[in-house]
Amino acid sequence: MGIDKDHVLSQSETGEAAPIDQVEDRVEAEMKRLKGEAKKQVADGLQDPELASEGERLVEEAERDRKEKVDQG
Repeated sequence: MGIDKDHVLSQSETGEAAPIDQVEDRVEAEMKRLKGEAKKQVADGLQDPELASEGERLVEEAERDRKEKVDQG
């Protein structure tokens, strides 16, 4: 039994993301989360509420991005 070339679909035809693209998205979300955590820690040391709020925003945004990627993948 062979592969019927008339019934083979490419990833672009199915709309499926390549595995490497899925990993890149998750890595970007994790890097954003880490950046937010670092900003929060620096803000705590400097007692800078504005920087702390920016760090918290980044962490929340990264979590949303990560959940979206998991749901899509």
